[in-house]
Amino acid sequence: MPGPEFPPSKTPRPLVWIVIFAAVLMVAAAIGFAALVSEKPGAQSSSAIGGPFRLASGERTVTDADLRGAPFLVFFGYTHCPDVCPTTLFQMSEVFRALGPDAKIKGLFITVDPERDTPDRVKEYAGSFDPRIIGLSGDRAAIDKVLAEYRVYARKAPGAEGEYTMDHSAVIYLMDRDGKFLRAFNLERPPEKAAAELRPLL
Repeated sequence: MPGPEFPPSKTPRPLVWIVIFAAVLMVAAAIGFAALVSEKPGAQSSSAIGGPFRLASGERTVTDADLRGAPFLVFFGYTHCPDVCPTTLFQMSEVFRALGPDAKIKGLFITVDPERDTPDRVKEYAGSFDPRIIGLSGDRAAIDKVLAEYRVYARKAPGAEGEYTMDHSAVIYLMDRDGKFLRAFNLERPPEKAAAELRPLL
């Protein structure tokens, strides 16, 4: 007895290929970063993560040199992000709280969407989590330079009526007091455990 017949899929073939291509790009970015962070400490420029920058937080100019002398965390996102970005910044705030108010550590929230995230907007957004988290923006050229230095994947995902979201990698970078990359930092654990990993660096 023949089985039931199902109507053919109505998913447009071009859309299927777009989705597959986007997935491949994201996997490639993740694999590339994993290869970088797995290399031995002290590897040379081909695996270097981080570098000099000059960005803005409100009317204040912030450079990499301003952060020397204490470890800091770096996270890339955008203020229109519906879930990952605010969750990550909240987790970072909780770790800073566990370290105590006098802990000499900073967090950087660098936008991947400078067209909407002005220096004033990103400063206010980051400051609503913890005063030690600095929101940074700049023109597209300055942001693209930092994205390249940190090997960040970021692209626009068009939506309805001209709106868009940003697909981006969500790595938290742990940098030492000299601005050198140490390792990807895990916030997906109790704040006290994450703070215990940071405390010896302070």
